[in-house]
Amino acid sequence: MTQARDHGGGLDAAIARYGGVRADWIDLSTGINPVPYPVGKIDPQAWTALPDSGAMVRLLDAARSFWNVPDGVDMIAAHGASALIARLPAVYAGNTATIPTPTYNEHAAAFRAHGWAVAERGGTVAALVHPNNPDGRIWCAADIAGPTVIDESFCDVMPDQSLVGETNRDGVIALKSFGKFWGMAGLRLGFAIGQPATLAPLRDLMGPWSVSGPALKIGAHALTDQAWATQTRARLAQDADRLDALLTGARASVVGGTTLFRLYEVDDAARWQEHLARHHIWSRVFPYSKTWLRLGLPHPDAWAQLADAIAGV
Repeated sequence: MTQARDHGGGLDAAIARYGGVRADWIDLSTGINPVPYPVGKIDPQAWTALPDSGAMVRLLDAARSFWNVPDGVDMIAAHGASALIARLPAVYAGNTATIPTPTYNEHAAAFRAHGWAVAERGGTVAALVHPNNPDGRIWCAADIAGPTVIDESFCDVMPDQSLVGETNRDGVIALKSFGKFWGMAGLRLGFAIGQPATLAPLRDLMGPWSVSGPALKIGAHALTDQAWATQTRARLAQDADRLDALLTGARASVVGGTTLFRLYEVDDAARWQEHLARHHIWSRVFPYSKTWLRLGLPHPDAWAQLADAIAGV
């Protein structure tokens, strides 16, 4: 039996332990935008017909423009970035992947599942989460020394830092997630960006119809809505500052993060998590640190509940 990996989420288990119903709870254990993109009306045919090639072209054209993908670089859309991560090791040759830690654990899990070793240095392929989860570390072009996976799942809050321009190099693949910035993790939509020859094995592995009809429609519309993206970045930045002020006022210190999630140093992360859970707020702690607490941003309607809970820590 495969052991469950450490992730945010798991709200059902928290409810079972601490009581209440889902409507009572604030889930701050993930870095998902709490104010999602407004979907609007979806054509009923998007639910009933097989996804057509024209809809995929429109989605990829919108994505190419939004992320300034270099000319000659290819793109693949799939049912979530995690689906791409699970298959990426099959794209590369080698036996050791360089994955600096701490970081998002699915990259190491994927390489190990394909028989690779994982190390802090010396591998033939690297995986860099940019900005890093959970500490928000930023990488740069000089850090890319060969075949590299650049996971930009949280980079849409800082587009000026994107390394998508490096995908014109052989063996470099950038990943994008629609779930985080647009707040629609349940839609399951992600992208891989790289040279055609680099992405060719991945394209074969994904098979046909890897993106649902509704995801094609919603993604294409959202990726052309620059006004929403600009307004959202400003709101997230303000809310991240507000969250920092709230936590530092309770004697926590800021370690890092992004404007979608914040990482704090506290005296006892397990104690903080339990205290917040008794106020029906779910947070993220880490098996490798007794003092790191990560919080996503609350919905605008949830600040009072969070402030009340923090005041009693």
